[in-house]
Amino acid sequence: MKAVAYYRNLPIEAPDALLDIELPDPEPGPRDLLVEVAAVSVNPVDVKVRAGMAPPEGSAKVLGWDAAGVVRAVGRDVTLFQPGDRVWYAGDLQRPGSNAEWQAVDERLVGHMPRSLDFAAAAALPLTSITAWELLFDRLQIAEGAASNGQSLLIVGAAGGVGSIMLQLARQLTGVTVIGTASRPETAAWVRELGAHHVIDHSQPLAEQLRRQGIEYVDFVAGLNQTDRHLDQIVEALRPQGRLALIDDPESLDVRLLKRKSLSLHWEFMYTRSLYATEDMIEQHRLLARVAELVDAGTLKSTLTEKFGRIVAADLKRAHAFIERNQARGKVVLAGF
Repeated sequence: MKAVAYYRNLPIEAPDALLDIELPDPEPGPRDLLVEVAAVSVNPVDVKVRAGMAPPEGSAKVLGWDAAGVVRAVGRDVTLFQPGDRVWYAGDLQRPGSNAEWQAVDERLVGHMPRSLDFAAAAALPLTSITAWELLFDRLQIAEGAASNGQSLLIVGAAGGVGSIMLQLARQLTGVTVIGTASRPETAAWVRELGAHHVIDHSQPLAEQLRRQGIEYVDFVAGLNQTDRHLDQIVEALRPQGRLALIDDPESLDVRLLKRKSLSLHWEFMYTRSLYATEDMIEQHRLLARVAELVDAGTLKSTLTEKFGRIVAADLKRAHAFIERNQARGKVVLAGF
């Protein structure tokens, strides 16, 4: 099969940073689906793994943790899918990724694709939807439903992939007041379009801007980018006994700042379930099914904003370079080989 992979950790400008190669077709395990990949999206995790995780000497590592495609074969113990099903998923960090014509993936991590989306629009959503859903409802423990008791949520870095779907989930499924941050006119407009009640600039002091909006404190903060840089302002903005959840990888985080207000700290990593094969791993299948229903009902929309061509090394290198500049709005997608 055709695939895009790397052998060494190299800057994306290097000729061999990503290469078009041929690999044997994967064999599905007992609970695996064999999926013919139609479209993929590129996430910060692709960039981080390519830059920092070296494969064994002489081995190729295939990236890609968002995909939409068609089931072509199933393992002997599969019960949730059959050949011909159109599916979407974010896969498993420990297995070969989706930048290949064929991928084997555990059925418990896969959902039926929204009927209303094509493959490219669907591929934009799985990883970010799972991350945003788990962060909102499992880590921050914001309740679904219209009642909010006047609570508010600040999303730092709201225009990116996770922020773009998290804004929609929070606005459509909860009653909280949603404040998103964005630093450029085009990203601020995008955040408003997705439903933020207020938009502030994360390049300026956050707490002061919130007060100008009439918001003394927020109850919840989702730190999606540069949480360490914003921590002082986040702590100032949070209500006593509030909650902070993050997804990024700060070099250090002075958690002592949280003590005075009895703030709680939560980390969200959507690959925890697959990394540890937790008993509730199938929750990601159920979560993707719920998101598909919401998309088909018109409650949520795809966050696809950029199409970077086909699933080939040259186009993926352009996509990686774009993500590395940290200016993406929504999601970058590639389709076809």
